[in-house]
Amino acid sequence: MKQFGREMLEQALALLGEVLARRGHSPCHFVICGGSSLLALDLVSRTATRDVDVLARLEERQLVQAKPLSASILEAAEAVRAQLDLPKDWFNTGPADESFFRLGFPVGIEDRLTPRTYSPALTVSFISRYDQIHFKLYAATDQGPGRHVSDLQDLRPTGDELLAAARWTRLQDPSEGFRFVLADLLTHLGHADLINRL
Repeated sequence: MKQFGREMLEQALALLGEVLARRGHSPCHFVICGGSSLLALDLVSRTATRDVDVLARLEERQLVQAKPLSASILEAAEAVRAQLDLPKDWFNTGPADESFFRLGFPVGIEDRLTPRTYSPALTVSFISRYDQIHFKLYAATDQGPGRHVSDLQDLRPTGDELLAAARWTRLQDPSEGFRFVLADLLTHLGHADLINRL
């Protein structure tokens, strides 16, 4: 599966901003999570990602649903993909799950964002390390071993950070099956002591 690194990520976002501005698009502000956010903020050792995960739009300091992306955004992203030979759907709303907007994001997530402006038409905010721990723990529990667990280990969460993240994941999925897998993952991460505090 084709991937791209930090330099290409910045080039792609800058070009997306340029294309949107050239087309007279109104200002838009996206909140980004996942591997591209980890790369942009240099939070982990991984050197590449396959896409830019749009978690939400930011309007008046509030996260709002970004799904579906407008036709104008998709057309601009496709123009960037063609020019830079990026993976298909490199700019997508895969993580923008409706449940987050219904059940809640980690408290204070908006205050921890790192914004970057790429043009008058495009600002992107990357979520913080603390919030990445929350989303990575949720994804690793939900999807099993793989890059989410590796990223989580690279983030080196403290016990307190993992406990806060684990409690948040339980708000997203209170089922006993999820709790069982979460407990197993916490044990794998060396924090079995947290299980009885969930």
